[in-house]
Formats: sequence, C-alpha cells, structure tokens
Amino acid sequence: MAKDFVKRSENYSEWYNELVVRADLAENSSVRGCMVIKPYGYAIWEKMQSALDNMFKATGHQNAYFPLFIPKSFFEKEAEHVEGFAKECAVVTHHRLTPKKDGTAGLEPDPDAKLEEELIVRPTSETIIWDTYKRWIKSYRDLPILCNQWANVVRWEMRTRMFLRTAEFLWQEGHTAHATREEAEAEAKKMLNVYADFAEKFMAVPVIKGVKSPNERFAGAVDTYCIEAMMQDGKALQAGTSHFLGQNFAKAFDVKFLSKENKLEYVWATSWGVSTRLMGALIMTHSDDEGLVLPPALAPIQVVIIPIFKTEEECEKINQQAERIKTTLEQQGISVRYDDRREYKPGWKFHEYEFKGVPLRITIGARDLAEGKCEIARRDTMNKELVDIATVTELVKPTLDDIQSNLYNRALQYRLDNTRKADTWEEFVDILEHKGGFISAHWDGTAETEEKIKELTKATIRCIPFDNEKEEGRCVYSGKPSSQRVIFAKAY
Repeated sequence: MAKDFVKRSENYSEWYNELVVRADLAENSSVRGCMVIKPYGYAIWEKMQSALDNMFKATGHQNAYFPLFIPKSFFEKEAEHVEGFAKECAVVTHHRLTPKKDGTAGLEPDPDAKLEEELIVRPTSETIIWDTYKRWIKSYRDLPILCNQWANVVRWEMRTRMFLRTAEFLWQEGHTAHATREEAEAEAKKMLNVYADFAEKFMAVPVIKGVKSPNERFAGAVDTYCIEAMMQDGKALQAGTSHFLGQNFAKAFDVKFLSKENKLEYVWATSWGVSTRLMGALIMTHSDDEGLVLPPALAPIQVVIIPIFKTEEECEKINQQAERIKTTLEQQGISVRYDDRREYKPGWKFHEYEFKGVPLRITIGARDLAEGKCEIARRDTMNKELVDIATVTELVKPTLDDIQSNLYNRALQYRLDNTRKADTWEEFVDILEHKGGFISAHWDGTAETEEKIKELTKATIRCIPFDNEKEEGRCVYSGKPSSQRVIFAKAY
C-alpha cells in the first residue's frame, strides 16, 4: 500500500496531504475550504476529546453550549476583538431563499427575508458568552463561572490544509469569569498546563510553554499563553492557547458584580482552546515514510492480531488463541482488532495497519503456533520478535507503554537537536535558510523589530518561554539591548 508513498524529504507538504487521505483520516469536501473527517480520523479526535474533557472536569469545569450565530453588534463592542476577526467572519444576511426572479433555474436571497441585524457565524464565542454572563452574574457568590463548550467554528481561510487550517473546524473553548485578577491569571496558566500535560502524556508531543508577544496575542486579550511544538520539517505549530482577557469583555458587555465589600466591580475573564489542529500536530510529529505513527494513548486500535494459515484446521487453532489473547487484552482496557478477513492476504493487512499507525501487531502463524510462539511487531521501531504465545498478553501493556515513551523521547530529542542559538543577524538568516527549526535569539521587545524580522524571513516569535533565564544581550536584528532570548521559527 505504501510503496509509492511520497517521502518526507522529497516533498513534506505533499507527504502530509497524501498521508491524511490515504490513512483514512479525512478528505476535502465539496464545500471549498472544508473537510470531511472520516471515521478513523474522528475516532482519534474522540479519544483526544474524551481525555481532555476528563481533565477539564477534574479541574472543576462544566460543559455548556452557546449559539452558533452571533449578532454583528456584539462583535463591534470590543474594538480589538472585531479588528482581529473581521476578515475571517462568515456573515448571514437573509433567513430565506426564493426562486430567481429572472426565470432562470436556481435560488437567490429573498429580499423580504433580509435580517434586521446581520449574524456572524461563530469564529469564537467570547462575545455571545459575555452577553450571556451579564445575565448570570450579579454577586461575588455567582463567581467563578468555569464553562467549556465543544463546538465547531468558522474562520474563512483562503489557503487551507486539512486539520491545520480549514474554514470550519472542531474545537473546545473554555470561558471563565472571576472576581479577581489573580484568580483569572492563575486560571489561564492552569489551563495551559492542562494542555501541556495532554500534549506530552497523550500525544507524546513535547511542547514549550510560554507567553506570546503583543503582536501575536489573541485579539482582545491582555496576555496569551501558548504551547509550541516542533514538527519534523522544523516548523513550529501552536498546539494550544490560553488567554487572560483582563476586564476587556466585561467592560464591553457591562458585566459587573457586587463584591464582598459591597462595591460594583467588573469581572475578570479567561478563554482557552485547542482544536482539530492537534490532529495535524500528531501526524507531523511522529509519522514516517511508511505512513501514520500513532501513540498508543490515542490510537483507535492499539493492537491488531493477524492470522496466517492454509487449512481450516490451522484456522480453528489460531482462532482459539486469537480470541483468548483479544479477550485478555480487552480486560486490561486495551483496544484490539482481530482481522480474520479472508478476502485480504496477510501481507496486505501488514501494510494496511502499518500505514494506519497501529502501535502493535501480533501475528499468529500455523508454523509458529505449533512451536508455541507468535510474532509481535512494533510500529515505532518496526522491530519484530518471536515470543511465547502463552505469555504474550503479559508483554503487551509494557510494550505499549514503552512505545508511548519512545515516541515522546524521540520527538524531544529531535526538538533539542534542532533548537539553535543565534547571536547575529547573519547567523539567524543562515539557520533559517539552511537548517530550520527553533532559533533562540535576543529581541529588543519592539513590535517594529518583530514585524521587520517577519517581513524579511517569515519567522515569527513563537513564544517567550516561561522558564527563560534572564540574559543580557543585543537584539539579533536591531542590536538594541535585550534582557532575554525568545523562540523564533517559521510556523504553520
């Protein structure tokens, strides 16, 4: 199946696009810029969703749902927010269609059905939620509000790529309200840590936690915190963001509460979200020239069992062992598929499951079974070994754990190997042009310098890491004084 699959080194972008389609994750739809997430791809998203949902609820959050349509006037209440999203908004102007008046076939908006106020199709929900919170919040006793919603959003993108950037995508967005600045800032950082834990423990993707520069902040935020991951082509991918919104939206929507001191005060806010873009991060961090590579924690099928036989008698003996192994593993909470389909040969199945990134394969052949053996094959290393079939179920869980750890460590080592310091503009440009990856360099803190570097190189400041050490230096571009290094990279 993967023989003519394009290599990453030949064309990374084509490799990614082809992998998404051939691994049955998604396909482009008839609607420009939108994708169809296929069952196998959606099964991975469901595992992500389930894990994150549990993590959110463990930190006290509850799920709710808010309208898809947002009155245009709501967006206009927070100036920076509307400016940040204006070019991406899809707008509903009419609520009904009518046959064309010129007699030609087709439909057109009914002029009598024009909306009194245009509606924005949700690009993000701060405005509609803060209009709602105004009705929910009266006193300090109503705080904090810790809400999350799982939803779809629309941001009208001109250049799209499945999972990474589409006109419509799936995500979750948390929106919280607090009585104090300290509570809200702590919430925003706590949720960033939740994202980082998820990325590293479930996705096996190492991330750098930090704060965005003012130029890269979410529109309407006081501070934006982020996790940044490195893909195998050296580019950065923003894997999650958490925003401290200050009182900006509370003031825009006049959301006040009566404090314990009996004073009316504006509420403090956060918002935070991750999307199906995580699917892109998962694919590009681990996959290889043989296809998809999935960490066991998120693989829809963690173990596949494939039989090899010639006679019905051999088939029956293999079936007995396969069903025993499958049942035992499922009792351990491991997802298993026994592929006993006869219309496909074992070799075809090997390629199929390798390409789809199934972490572990158990092959039971009649000859090996006669010797009390079976073969296990790891997708991460492609290593195979014969083991005792009687005790194979005892090896699976530790092997899956080892695959999970190996994928994380391999990705971390790749990031470390491809993170370099630059102290001069010449070094900076040379690294970008010939090596790629992350660049740790001094920046003078001005938006002008940041914009100029982006204009000249397409590299942006991905984050100012939380664990940065203070270090006196000179800006890599302007030569002006700088107190710390920041992370630059080209990004998705």
